[in-house]
Amino acid sequence: MKNIKEDEKLSILNHSCAHLLAQAVKHLYPNALFWVGPVIEDGFYYDIDLGGKTLTLDDLPQIEKEMKKIAKDGKRIVREELSRKEALEKFKDDPYKIDLINNMPKDTTISCYTQGDFTDLCRGPHVESVKLLKNFKLLKVSGAYWKNDSNNPMLQRIYGICFETPEQLEEHLNFLEEAKKRDHKKLGKELEIFMMSDYGPGFPFFLHNGMIIRNELENFWYEEHTKEGYEFIKTPIMLNKDLWELSGHWYNYRENMYISEIDEKVFAIKPMNCPGGMLVYKNSLHSYKDLPLRVGELGQVHRHEASGALNGLFRVRTFTQDDAHLYMREDQIEEEVIRLISFIDRMYKVFNLTYEIELSTRPEAKYIGDIAIWDRSEKALQEACEKSGHTCKINPGDGAFYGPKLDFHIKDSLGRVWQCGTIQLDMNLPERFDLTYIDKDGSKKRPVMLHRVIYGSIERFIGILIEHYAGAFPLWLSPTQVNIIPVSNEHHLSYAKEIAELLNKNNIRVKVDERDEKLSYKMRESQTKKIPITLIIGDKEKENNTISYRKFGSNDTTTITVDEFITSVTECIKNKTYNI
Repeated sequence: MKNIKEDEKLSILNHSCAHLLAQAVKHLYPNALFWVGPVIEDGFYYDIDLGGKTLTLDDLPQIEKEMKKIAKDGKRIVREELSRKEALEKFKDDPYKIDLINNMPKDTTISCYTQGDFTDLCRGPHVESVKLLKNFKLLKVSGAYWKNDSNNPMLQRIYGICFETPEQLEEHLNFLEEAKKRDHKKLGKELEIFMMSDYGPGFPFFLHNGMIIRNELENFWYEEHTKEGYEFIKTPIMLNKDLWELSGHWYNYRENMYISEIDEKVFAIKPMNCPGGMLVYKNSLHSYKDLPLRVGELGQVHRHEASGALNGLFRVRTFTQDDAHLYMREDQIEEEVIRLISFIDRMYKVFNLTYEIELSTRPEAKYIGDIAIWDRSEKALQEACEKSGHTCKINPGDGAFYGPKLDFHIKDSLGRVWQCGTIQLDMNLPERFDLTYIDKDGSKKRPVMLHRVIYGSIERFIGILIEHYAGAFPLWLSPTQVNIIPVSNEHHLSYAKEIAELLNKNNIRVKVDERDEKLSYKMRESQTKKIPITLIIGDKEKENNTISYRKFGSNDTTTITVDEFITSVTECIKNKTYNI
């Protein structure tokens, strides 16, 4: 999926289309007032005050019709520069534009754009004429508080997208339709993977099928980390306020933390695993010979997210980070980061996920440590990334408050980008916690630390995989791997159960559908549940001690011996290939 904001031509086109939307709304609702209409990654929106009227999807076709009429008229879009006094006079009847003007720096060049009978305050740029804005679609409408403040009026936010050609628009709308089918909230419910409850907004419940997927992901994580020489720990979910003050979280992250009181002392549920990891490191003495020390933890954390931001498994209030903290000498940074990038690459390939790497540098505010340390850390990460054979895009000012980071943006089967893995270099927390190791000469030295996740959040990663696979998980991850359907319960159920017992003994997750339903109905349902392999057991299979199977999404039937089938399935699961 193309990022509209990063494409200059599409960005200008979509911003111009936001003005076309505003003009059409003004024609239909003469008393409408307008706040802002920015370009976003997937198009544009405009926040509009309609005097308390609430729009629905049913209102959008009428607005689109008016937009097409204006575009067909083909008026030029004309820019005009204004003094502050002229701008205030021109927009004197619109309190939202007056607010924007009054909050502009004094040296700002104020400009407006006019197309026919509509003028809007804007710095631009825009396309030359509204006739270039024919290939658009309004996508949805929602409420949005002015300036994101619930004490302010509720505005109507209309979303849309615009392309240069009708073919590009059609392609995008088809993409949106496919993405809708893959919605992890919809599939998560249909496939009984997870549920949400009003008793715990943002706190997901994993059902039996979801726990199978989750356990497989965790087992895979532990297996691969054991190969890489990691040790594993588990730290408490709630710790004293003093620890969070020492780590810096209390001053930099307090608004996102859940607080409680125990024995008249303030405690906080951990929003991150790092401080507990620091205490584990300090529990024993370390020599330079012990380094690098790689310590992993699947740690459950809690963060207070705004209710409006919650979104299935993508944005929750509790999740499990596949955390690891690596302690090393400064001369080991490059080698460890290169090794980590290779490790992450190996993990993502199992899921057929490609990725790009982004280097996020020191925030302008809310950071700890000396700038010189930050500069060294950023340079070390960039050089290690380049030596690993990868390039990294610079994302200025988006580092964590304790250090710069390499973020891994994975791309799913629809081309959508998700930020999952990260490598964060930290020379600050070891200083705060007085972490040390004994060097060759017997002196105490300060280790450098890497914070690192690969899945990012197991919950969110499961949500991504649901949409990546459209619910049709590869064999090794699928909750039910084999579904056995006897043609006739009277004649074939006993043999079907014998096969199921054999599969169970070989650790293959299997179910026998012995309901008194038609074969065609049970076959369709097996496909609906996206079970990778469906066995059909009839007279021929029973007589010849064979099985006939169909793969998900296929109408072709293959007949082989039971032993051949078990060998093929177990090899597929072992190697984590997609299907037999």
